[in-house]
Amino acid sequence: MKLEWMGNHRTLVEKIIKFGNAYSNAYKLQRSYGTDIMFSASQIQTLEYILEAEDKDEKMSEMAARLGVSRSAFSKNVKHLTEKGLLDKYHLSGNRKDIYVKPSAKGREVYEAYTGFVRQVFFHEIFRYADGISEGDKERFISIMDRLADSLLWYSEKEQEPRKLIKIDGDAG
Repeated sequence: MKLEWMGNHRTLVEKIIKFGNAYSNAYKLQRSYGTDIMFSASQIQTLEYILEAEDKDEKMSEMAARLGVSRSAFSKNVKHLTEKGLLDKYHLSGNRKDIYVKPSAKGREVYEAYTGFVRQVFFHEIFRYADGISEGDKERFISIMDRLADSLLWYSEKEQEPRKLIKIDGDAG
């Protein structure tokens, strides 16, 4: 069957799907990534975002929304990172409800080791290749990825039709 709906973009769609599947397989796996701590890609992304946004004093719910993950997934990652000593939790005096998280000294140290490892193992070749691409092409690629992510987020939040049980007549086996 010819998949005409993709037009001349079949290879692009195939590579997006391949990346999505590979990332999905690795997303929750615990690895050391060149450090002495085991963590998942999901957890290190949470730590990375907290490091990047630490001067904003965002509540955990705000951080989860900006990352595009559910509050429960974000909270679970924060719990694991706190248990590993990579994050510290805070609340404001007079307000114990809103939780704020900051990287610990150990979190900063582990993140430094992680970035050196992933830069060499995963991104060295990609960055070298990207250096040969024009800024305009990079911006278009970034826009494609951003639109794809927004579409996936929108669709994952869209209400699905309720499922119905359908009786199977007779024994097919």
